[in-house]
Amino acid sequence: MKNRSSENIPEKDKCKKGYKRMDTSFWVLCALVGILIFIAYLKQGWQLPWSGLVQGGRMFWGMAPNFIVGFALAGVVQAMIPREYIVKMLGEGSGLKGIFIATAAGALAPGGPFINIPLVASFYKSGASVGPLAAFLTAWGIIPISRTIVYEIPLLGSKFALARYGASLIFPGLVGIIASFIFKIMK
Repeated sequence: MKNRSSENIPEKDKCKKGYKRMDTSFWVLCALVGILIFIAYLKQGWQLPWSGLVQGGRMFWGMAPNFIVGFALAGVVQAMIPREYIVKMLGEGSGLKGIFIATAAGALAPGGPFINIPLVASFYKSGASVGPLAAFLTAWGIIPISRTIVYEIPLLGSKFALARYGASLIFPGLVGIIASFIFKIMK
């Protein structure tokens, strides 16, 4: 069985060992953290930035299991689903069908960002196009069936939930179409 994990990463994103290099957003976040630590130090000495770093570390360790499971799921999905199938269903040539499939999948997707963002990243690396992936994330965010059934209907009533849901149905498709168009312009 051949290892498909690094074959799906575009050449420009690979470094010598096959892993993606750190991008600009990482360095911007590092600079922002450094600036905020400096400002906190100026306000109250080392106590304030140290307290913030400790709180951040606790938050990380509390969320680490979610990260591990989310990235494990994304990796397994990427390894299990053939690239050709993802390209056929969600790739550049899938058109509105791909956007519709991704919208339905996003509405049905359980879990939070720890699962769904890595999952979308694995689909993207496997050949899914921007439009369907944008539709997936939008549907997951604004028309999730599980959250509607578990929270909205019991707490806000079925009339409110159905009105909000009905009004929101069009947006994942629109976002998918617009995101695809913008991405093509940016190429």
